[in-house]
Amino acid sequence: MVLRRALAGSLPGGEHNERMALVTAVLHRGVVDSDAPLLCADDLGVLRGDGVFETINVRGGAAFLLSEHLDRMANSARRMEFELPAKAELAELAEQALVAWRERAEGEGALRLVATRGREAGGPPTVYATVDPVPRERILPRRDGLRIVSATLGVNADARGDAPWLLGGVKALSYASMMAVTRWAKAQGADDALWVSADGTALEGPTSSLLWLEGDTLFTTPTSAGILPGTTSAYLLEQAPKAGLKTGEKLISLGDLKNAEAAWLSSSVRGVAFITQIDGEPVAQRPDITAELDKLAGFEVPS
Repeated sequence: MVLRRALAGSLPGGEHNERMALVTAVLHRGVVDSDAPLLCADDLGVLRGDGVFETINVRGGAAFLLSEHLDRMANSARRMEFELPAKAELAELAEQALVAWRERAEGEGALRLVATRGREAGGPPTVYATVDPVPRERILPRRDGLRIVSATLGVNADARGDAPWLLGGVKALSYASMMAVTRWAKAQGADDALWVSADGTALEGPTSSLLWLEGDTLFTTPTSAGILPGTTSAYLLEQAPKAGLKTGEKLISLGDLKNAEAAWLSSSVRGVAFITQIDGEPVAQRPDITAELDKLAGFEVPS
């Protein structure tokens, strides 16, 4: 038995769905028909969300910060105690998908690399890559910002460091809670959520890293709080001195974040999105710094 990766069909009125540009490549097989059988029905990635993944911005046909994403993926797999193929093999798989993408599509894309533990009865990991277009609504927050609501993580800021089974800092396939909190946030009239520890520390978004400004210093949450180490946020902190900014890591309370000079959520595909509201309260803006961050990371802001 197999599961199929279904391609989207036509939209009402005959308009073709942009997701038809989906590309799929499988390790040691290369590019395959995206509508062909891909996963066995007993694959642990499907049964238990037992696997890891990375999603990477594609611009000009190339994957941004691919090496950094592959390193993070390998770390996630180590934390989950299964072995990924070599980094060079994963990079080759990504390039196979990107070659096909460059032949079929233009504009921004999202490269997703997925590795599951494999079949329930044992065997090698299931590893594949996809590339598809980034919908315009996904990148509009670069221009319009985000209204976010706080959501309790249910544990203190230091709990995940003492409980590795909670998988703090691991980008696992078991993303149901991330999607659930995102749906909840939208039901509250917001655009996204912000995880807050039980002791009131602002941590990260469900799919993004938190950044904020204090004077001339750009801060982010330390990974010791169990957050996922952000590739885009790390790059921004590395590049920030070019914009005259100092950088740092520290914990910040939700109350102090609401009073920050400016704050952002950064992610690999959505880019750098400034926060306009937290729990209905307005957050100060620094459009000049937002423009610098977009420039440093190379994200195009839609008109």
